[in-house]
Amino acid sequence: MAIREVLRMGDPVLLQKAAPVAKYDTPELHALIQDMQDTMAHMNGAGIAAPQIGVSLRVVIFGVGSNPRYPDAEQVPYTVLINPVLNPVGELMEEGWEGCLSVPGMRGVVPRYTRLHYTGFDQYGKPIDRLVSGFHARVVQHECDHLEGVLYPMRIRDLSRFGFTDVLFPGMIVEDD
Repeated sequence: MAIREVLRMGDPVLLQKAAPVAKYDTPELHALIQDMQDTMAHMNGAGIAAPQIGVSLRVVIFGVGSNPRYPDAEQVPYTVLINPVLNPVGELMEEGWEGCLSVPGMRGVVPRYTRLHYTGFDQYGKPIDRLVSGFHARVVQHECDHLEGVLYPMRIRDLSRFGFTDVLFPGMIVEDD
Protein backbone atom coordinates (compact mmCIF):
# COMPACT_ATOMS: atom_id res chain seq x y z
CA MET A 1 0.00 0.00 0.00
CA ALA A 2 2.00 2.99 1.27
CA ILE A 3 4.79 4.14 3.52
CA ARG A 4 3.22 6.82 5.67
CA GLU A 5 4.73 9.82 7.41
CA VAL A 6 5.38 9.12 11.09
CA LEU A 7 4.17 11.89 13.37
CA ARG A 8 6.78 13.30 15.73
CA MET A 9 6.56 14.23 19.39
CA GLY A 10 4.68 17.51 19.68
CA ASP A 11 1.92 16.53 17.26
CA PRO A 12 -1.40 16.66 19.16
CA VAL A 13 -2.62 13.35 17.67
CA LEU A 14 0.12 11.56 19.64
CA LEU A 15 -1.29 12.93 22.91
CA GLN A 16 -4.87 11.72 22.35
CA LYS A 17 -6.46 8.57 23.65
CA ALA A 18 -7.21 6.49 20.56
CA ALA A 19 -10.75 5.31 19.77
CA PRO A 20 -11.66 1.60 19.81
CA VAL A 21 -12.04 -0.24 16.54
CA ALA A 22 -15.73 -1.06 16.06
CA LYS A 23 -15.58 -3.41 13.05
CA TYR A 24 -13.03 -6.05 12.12
CA ASP A 25 -12.14 -7.53 8.72
CA THR A 26 -13.01 -4.39 6.75
CA PRO A 27 -11.17 -3.06 3.69
CA GLU A 28 -10.35 0.14 5.61
CA LEU A 29 -8.84 -1.77 8.54
CA HIS A 30 -6.79 -4.02 6.23
CA ALA A 31 -5.51 -0.95 4.33
CA LEU A 32 -4.51 0.73 7.60
CA ILE A 33 -2.64 -2.37 8.77
CA GLN A 34 -0.87 -2.71 5.41
CA ASP A 35 0.25 0.94 5.62
CA MET A 36 1.48 0.32 9.16
CA GLN A 37 3.37 -2.80 8.02
CA ASP A 38 4.94 -0.96 5.10
CA THR A 39 5.96 1.98 7.29
CA MET A 40 7.36 -0.22 10.08
CA ALA A 41 9.33 -2.36 7.59
CA HIS A 42 10.71 0.71 5.81
CA MET A 43 12.01 2.07 9.13
CA ASN A 44 13.17 -1.34 10.53
CA GLY A 45 10.91 -0.79 13.54
CA ALA A 46 10.00 -3.28 16.23
CA GLY A 47 6.45 -1.95 16.23
CA ILE A 48 4.18 0.91 15.32
CA ALA A 49 0.83 2.23 16.52
CA ALA A 50 -1.89 3.69 14.30
CA PRO A 51 -1.70 7.12 16.00
CA GLN A 52 1.92 7.36 14.87
CA ILE A 53 0.71 7.57 11.28
CA GLY A 54 -2.10 9.95 12.17
CA VAL A 55 -4.94 7.47 12.69
CA SER A 56 -6.36 7.66 16.21
CA LEU A 57 -7.55 4.05 16.47
CA ARG A 58 -6.55 1.34 18.96
CA VAL A 59 -4.38 -0.66 16.55
CA VAL A 60 -0.74 -1.65 17.03
CA ILE A 61 1.53 -4.02 15.17
CA PHE A 62 4.84 -5.39 16.38
CA GLY A 63 7.31 -8.16 15.77
CA VAL A 64 11.03 -8.75 15.79
CA GLY A 65 12.69 -11.54 13.87
CA SER A 66 16.14 -11.04 12.46
CA ASN A 67 16.45 -7.27 12.67
CA PRO A 68 19.78 -5.44 12.26
CA ARG A 69 18.57 -2.81 14.74
CA TYR A 70 18.00 -5.47 17.42
CA PRO A 71 20.77 -8.06 16.91
CA ASP A 72 20.67 -9.28 20.52
CA ALA A 73 16.93 -9.06 21.11
CA GLU A 74 14.81 -12.14 21.59
CA GLN A 75 12.37 -12.80 18.79
CA VAL A 76 8.86 -11.41 19.13
CA PRO A 77 6.16 -12.93 16.91
CA TYR A 78 4.64 -10.60 14.35
CA THR A 79 1.30 -9.52 15.79
CA VAL A 80 -1.59 -7.29 14.82
CA LEU A 81 -3.22 -6.28 18.11
CA ILE A 82 -6.49 -4.36 18.13
CA ASN A 83 -8.33 -2.98 21.16
CA PRO A 84 -5.66 -4.32 23.53
CA VAL A 85 -6.01 -4.74 27.28
CA LEU A 86 -2.75 -5.00 29.24
CA ASN A 87 -2.39 -6.36 32.76
CA PRO A 88 0.98 -6.57 34.51
CA VAL A 89 1.75 -9.93 36.11
CA GLY A 90 3.34 -9.04 39.42
CA GLU A 91 4.97 -5.76 40.30
CA LEU A 92 8.53 -6.41 39.09
CA MET A 93 9.77 -3.73 36.71
CA GLU A 94 12.98 -3.45 34.74
CA GLU A 95 14.63 -0.41 33.23
CA GLY A 96 15.79 -0.55 29.63
CA TRP A 97 16.79 1.72 26.77
CA GLU A 98 14.02 2.66 24.35
CA GLY A 99 13.69 4.78 21.27
CA CYS A 100 10.70 5.64 19.13
CA LEU A 101 9.95 6.45 15.52
CA SER A 102 8.04 9.49 16.84
CA VAL A 103 11.05 10.70 18.87
CA PRO A 104 13.78 10.33 16.24
CA GLY A 105 17.42 10.43 17.18
CA MET A 106 16.88 10.01 20.91
CA ARG A 107 16.97 7.21 23.51
CA GLY A 108 16.02 6.96 27.15
CA VAL A 109 15.88 4.47 30.00
CA VAL A 110 12.26 3.50 30.70
CA PRO A 111 10.85 1.29 33.46
CA ARG A 112 8.49 -1.44 32.22
CA TYR A 113 6.78 -4.43 33.79
CA THR A 114 8.80 -7.58 33.16
CA ARG A 115 5.76 -9.87 32.81
CA LEU A 116 2.52 -9.02 31.09
CA HIS A 117 -0.79 -10.60 30.20
CA TYR A 118 -2.43 -9.01 27.19
CA THR A 119 -5.59 -9.62 25.27
CA GLY A 120 -7.15 -8.13 22.17
CA PHE A 121 -8.09 -9.12 18.66
CA ASP A 122 -6.44 -9.54 15.29
CA GLN A 123 -7.71 -7.81 12.15
CA TYR A 124 -10.27 -10.57 11.56
CA GLY A 125 -11.74 -10.33 15.07
CA LYS A 126 -9.99 -13.49 16.31
CA PRO A 127 -9.11 -13.21 20.04
CA ILE A 128 -5.50 -12.91 21.16
CA ASP A 129 -4.55 -13.91 24.72
CA ARG A 130 -0.87 -14.05 25.69
CA LEU A 131 1.33 -14.15 28.75
CA VAL A 132 4.74 -12.67 27.87
CA SER A 133 7.95 -11.43 29.46
CA GLY A 134 11.21 -9.69 28.63
CA PHE A 135 11.61 -7.78 25.39
CA HIS A 136 8.19 -8.94 24.14
CA ALA A 137 6.51 -7.39 27.20
CA ARG A 138 8.51 -4.16 26.74
CA VAL A 139 7.54 -3.82 23.06
CA VAL A 140 3.83 -4.36 23.77
CA GLN A 141 3.83 -1.80 26.59
CA HIS A 142 5.68 0.75 24.45
CA GLU A 143 3.32 0.38 21.49
CA CYS A 144 0.15 0.34 23.58
CA ASP A 145 1.25 3.50 25.39
CA HIS A 146 0.71 5.27 22.06
CA LEU A 147 -2.99 4.34 22.27
CA GLU A 148 -3.22 6.22 25.57
CA GLY A 149 -1.41 9.32 24.29
CA VAL A 150 1.80 8.45 26.14
CA LEU A 151 5.28 8.71 24.60
CA TYR A 152 8.22 6.96 26.26
CA PRO A 153 9.93 10.20 27.45
CA MET A 154 6.89 10.74 29.70
CA ARG A 155 7.85 7.55 31.58
CA ILE A 156 11.54 8.33 32.08
CA ARG A 157 12.39 8.66 35.78
CA ASP A 158 15.95 9.98 35.42
CA LEU A 159 16.43 12.52 32.64
CA SER A 160 20.21 12.13 32.90
CA ARG A 161 19.56 8.83 31.07
CA PHE A 162 17.79 10.47 28.12
CA GLY A 163 19.52 12.03 25.18
CA PHE A 164 20.57 11.96 21.58
CA THR A 165 21.53 8.51 20.34
CA ASP A 166 24.76 9.62 18.69
CA VAL A 167 25.92 11.27 21.94
CA LEU A 168 24.84 8.43 24.24
CA PHE A 169 26.29 5.71 22.02
CA PRO A 170 29.18 7.30 20.05
CA GLY A 171 30.38 5.25 17.14
CA MET A 172 27.41 2.88 17.26
CA ILE A 173 24.74 2.76 14.60
CA VAL A 174 21.56 2.78 16.64
CA GLU A 175 18.28 3.72 14.98
CA ASP A 176 14.92 4.55 16.52
CA ASP A 177 12.26 2.00 17.48
